[in-house]
Amino acid sequence: MPKMRYVILQQRDKLTFVEMPSDYAYQLSALNLRLNKEIDKLTAPGKPELPIAVAECDQLDLLQESLSIQGGLEYINELEQAFAAIKEEHYPLISLLTEIRALQAQLEQWYEEEGQ
Repeated sequence: MPKMRYVILQQRDKLTFVEMPSDYAYQLSALNLRLNKEIDKLTAPGKPELPIAVAECDQLDLLQESLSIQGGLEYINELEQAFAAIKEEHYPLISLLTEIRALQAQLEQWYEEEGQ
């Protein structure tokens, strides 16, 4: 079984738990920090509200039935869709979409190779 890692994201009072292959969790955290740093530079309306990466851990036991773990590829696909919907063709959107899609492609390949 592949080793997984969990990235914990916070948006206001809501926590999101994203399960990532351990080799890619850091990339998601770094991407999240970069997106949060650059999002204010976007001039188009409809910018997505982003959570902030607050922690990573190797094991996660959720104790509340109302909480769930989201798959990494599912999360990155939603993130890509949110940024692709922005009608702007200037820096930094193109650069940010490129970074999101690069991680998306890596995850797709990882899941394909792992047969998941």
